[in-house]
Amino acid sequence: MSKYLVNKFLYTVDRDPELVERYRTDPAGTVGWWEETLANRILNVPDAEASTWLAFEVAERAALVAHDHVALFELGAHPFLTLTLFIAMFERDHPEPLSYQKGYGQALAHLSLPYPDIAT
Repeated sequence: MSKYLVNKFLYTVDRDPELVERYRTDPAGTVGWWEETLANRILNVPDAEASTWLAFEVAERAALVAHDHVALFELGAHPFLTLTLFIAMFERDHPEPLSYQKGYGQALAHLSLPYPDIAT
C-alpha cells in the first residue's frame, strides 16, 4: 500500500472546501480525477515538477470511494487526516454534539493495540 498517496489524498482534499464537497457528493469521480491530475504532483513544488508512477491500489481506491474510514485505518492511513476530512464531510449530518466523532470512534472500537503502522 502507498500510505503516502492515501495520506496525500486526504491532506489535499481536506484543505480545499470545494474538493471536500466534491468528494462528499461524488467520491468515485473525485478519487479518479485526483489520481489522474494531482497524485503525481509533488507537494509545495511548481506544477512543472511531477512524478509519473504513483497510483492507488485496488483496496485503497475502494476504501476512498466508499468513504470507509475503518478500512483506511486498517490499511495504514493516518487517523487524524481521515478524521478531519470526514468531520468536514459528515458532521453536518449528525445534529447531536460530537455524535459523528463518537460514531467514528465506535466503528474503530474492534481494533486493539498494536494499531496498524501509520508511518509513511
